[in-house]
Amino acid sequence: MNRYAGQRFVAFVVLIVWGAVCAVAGRAGEAAVDWPRFMEGQDMLWDRLPEAWAGAPFTGNGTMGVYTTVDRGDNALRFEVGNSLVHDHRESDKSVYGRGRLLVGTFVARPKGRILSEECRLDFWNAEARFKVVTSVGMVSLRQYTASGSPYIIMEAECSGDEAVDWEFVPAKADSPRQLNASHKPGHAHFKEGYESNPAPEVTASADGGICVQRLLEGGETATAWKIFKGNGGKSALAATIEHSFPGNGAEAAARKSMAAVDAAGLPGIEERHREWWHAFYPASFVSLPDKRVENFYWAQIYKLGSATHPDGCLIDNCGPWLTETPWPNAWWNLNVQLAYWPLLASNHLDLNGPLIKVVADNMDNLIGNVPARYRDDSAGLSVATDFTLEGGVKVPGMKGHPQIGCLPWLCHNLWLHYRHTMDEAFLRDTLYPVLRRAVNLYLHFLSEGDDGLLHMAATYSPEYGTAEDCSFDLALLRWGCSVLLEASEILGIDDPLRGRWEDVGRRLAPYAENADGIMIGCGVPYEKSHRHYSHLLMFYPLYELNAETPGAYELMDRSVRHWHSIPGNILSYSYTGASSMYSAFGEGDEALRHFRSALAQKNLCTNTMYREAGPVIETPLSAAKCVQDMLLQSWGGKLRVFPAVPSDWNDAAFADLRAEGAFLVSAKREGGTTVSLTVESLAGEPCVVVTDMENPAVAAGSGALRPLGREGEYALTLGKGESVTLTPSGRPSAPIGEVAGPGRNHYGSAKR
Repeated sequence: MNRYAGQRFVAFVVLIVWGAVCAVAGRAGEAAVDWPRFMEGQDMLWDRLPEAWAGAPFTGNGTMGVYTTVDRGDNALRFEVGNSLVHDHRESDKSVYGRGRLLVGTFVARPKGRILSEECRLDFWNAEARFKVVTSVGMVSLRQYTASGSPYIIMEAECSGDEAVDWEFVPAKADSPRQLNASHKPGHAHFKEGYESNPAPEVTASADGGICVQRLLEGGETATAWKIFKGNGGKSALAATIEHSFPGNGAEAAARKSMAAVDAAGLPGIEERHREWWHAFYPASFVSLPDKRVENFYWAQIYKLGSATHPDGCLIDNCGPWLTETPWPNAWWNLNVQLAYWPLLASNHLDLNGPLIKVVADNMDNLIGNVPARYRDDSAGLSVATDFTLEGGVKVPGMKGHPQIGCLPWLCHNLWLHYRHTMDEAFLRDTLYPVLRRAVNLYLHFLSEGDDGLLHMAATYSPEYGTAEDCSFDLALLRWGCSVLLEASEILGIDDPLRGRWEDVGRRLAPYAENADGIMIGCGVPYEKSHRHYSHLLMFYPLYELNAETPGAYELMDRSVRHWHSIPGNILSYSYTGASSMYSAFGEGDEALRHFRSALAQKNLCTNTMYREAGPVIETPLSAAKCVQDMLLQSWGGKLRVFPAVPSDWNDAAFADLRAEGAFLVSAKREGGTTVSLTVESLAGEPCVVVTDMENPAVAAGSGALRPLGREGEYALTLGKGESVTLTPSGRPSAPIGEVAGPGRNHYGSAKR
C-alpha cells in the first residue's frame, strides 16, 4: 500500500511553447477587473537569467514544480524539476536525513550557438514562463509551464536562424538535501557521518526520449520519463513525467503509462485545461493598492500558493515543489507550515487547505504514536520536522532534549481558522475537535498547582530560544486551546467530561511573565538574545488573546516588539512580518507598513520573492502576503474590521471578496482617505458586526438591516445565509471596485526598469 494513503501521485510533463495571452475576464465580488491586463502588471521580468535557484523563474501545479536557470559554462538552460511527493522512506532513520524530500533532476536545453543574451517573462495569468534566448547563430523562443488540470507540463521550443536545441536529462543525486548541502562545507554541523547513499539512478535514453529510475535503499522508487517531439519550422517539444511509489516499485510502470498517453496532438487540450484552472483561480478575490511594489509582491505570493499546492495536490512543506540543496527538506511545524498557509484564508482559496487537512486526518494514529506510551490514551503530539506521514517522536517535560509540545496546538490554530472561515461543522466535529482535544490533553499532564493557587506549567521549550517554566509560547496556546474547546463543544452539543478542566485552566492558568522590556520567554527567562521567532508573542498574534480591546495590551505589545527587535543579529524577514501583523492588529498602519517594508528589504529575500535562511524556505514571503491582508481586513473577535490598519499614504485602496471569519465575503473601496463602499455577503448566516470609518453608512443595495451599536464605527448587520448588502456614505450609489492607480509595475524578477 502507498505510504501516503489517499494522496494522488501525479505525473508531470514539461513542454515549452510560445503563445498568445488569452483575454478572459473574471469576477471578484463587485470588482470590474480586466484580469489579463491587471495580471500583466504583476508579472516578473528578467533581462538576464540567474545561474542558481535564488531569483529563478518558477512554475508549479501543486505537486510538481520547475525553476529555470542558465548555465553559462555549459552554454545551456537548466529546467530543474521536482515533485513534492518524492521522499526517502527509511525505517532505520526517521529523521530529516532518512525521511526527507529528494531531488529529481534537470532537463538541460543546449542551443547550437553560443548564448549571447536571454530574457524571461513569468506570466502569472497563464502561469507560464516565456523565454527568448539570442545566440551566435539565431534565436530560441521557449515557453514552460507545469500543467494544472492534467498530469502534465507541456513545453515547446521554436528556433530561428541556424539554431536548434538538444535536450538531455541529468538525474540528481538522491541523497538527503540536508546532507548534500552540508557536504560542500567541511565540518558543518548538518553533515551526518555514516550516512548511506541511495543507489545510483538507472538511465536509458535515445534521441526520442528516455526513462530514469531511482530506486531507494529501504523501498520505493522514483521514475522520470520523457519524450521529444520534432516539428516543422524549427519547432521541438519535450514532455517528461515524474512518478513516485512506496513501498512498491510501481513508479516506473506508471511513468511509462503516462508517457504512452502523450502525443503532440494532445498538447493543446492540456494547455486549455491548465489555463482554465488558473483563470478561475485568480478571480476568487481581488486586491489593488496605490503602492505597486507591495501590490506586485502580494500577487506574486498568490501565484506562488497556486503553484505550490492544489486541492488534490501536496502539503506545502518548507520548499514547496521547488526543492534544491537545503537544510530544510521537510515540513517544519514550529512556525514554517503555519505561516505558509495563512494567506489562503482571506484570499478566499480555502480549497487549497485541503492537503493540510488531509495529512492531519489521515495520520491521526501517527500523531498519537508520537507521544510517549503513557500519554497515548488521551493525547497526541507533533514533532518539529516530519515528512507527510507526520511521524516523529515528541519530547515532553522530564525527557532529555528540548520538550517542545506546542507544534500540534499551533497547527490546530490553523485548522480552527479554516473552520471559522467556512463554518463547516462537519470538519469541526470530525477533524479539528478530536485533534485539538488530544493536543490540549498533552499540556494538561504537565500542569500543577502552585502555592499561589494558580496552575503552572512544567519547563517546556520556546522554539529556537530555550526552556522555561510557564513558557509564554505554551501558556498562550493552552489558554487559546481550552477556550476553543469550550466554544466548539457548545457548537457541537458535546457534553465533554473535560469541560470543567478547561474552564479551570481558563480561570487559574498562570499569567505571562513580563518585565520592564515586555513579555518574557517564561518564568525567570527574560528575552536577552537575538531571536528570529516570535513564539513568545503568540498571544498578540495570531491568537489575539491580548488584543486592541484588552486594556494595556497595546503598550505591552509595543514594548515587547521594540525590545525583541532591539537586539541585532538574528532579526530576519519573518521577524518583521510578525511585527507588521501585530501592529496591524492594534490599528497602527504606518508601523505595520514600516515593518513590512523592512521584511522586503532583507538580503535573504530573493528578486523572485523566494526566500532563504541557510537554505531555501517558503513561508516568509507568504506570511508577508498575510501582512497586506491584515492591513485591509481583520475579523478576529467576531467583528469585520474594514481597512483597520491602512497606512496613511494609502489614500486609495480596493479589495473584493476577501474572506473573513464567520464565512463572510467582504469587498470595499477607499478613496481620498475614507471608505466609500463596503459590501458584505454572508455564506453561513452568522451574526455580523462591521467596524468601519465610513461616514454615515447606509444601505445602498441589498437586503440587510444596519443598526449602530453605540461604539464609534461599529454596526450590526442582519444578513441571512446567501444575502449581501452594500453600504455607502448616506446610501449614495456605489462605484464599482477596480484597479487603484499608482506608479510603476512589474517590480520583481531582475529586469532593469
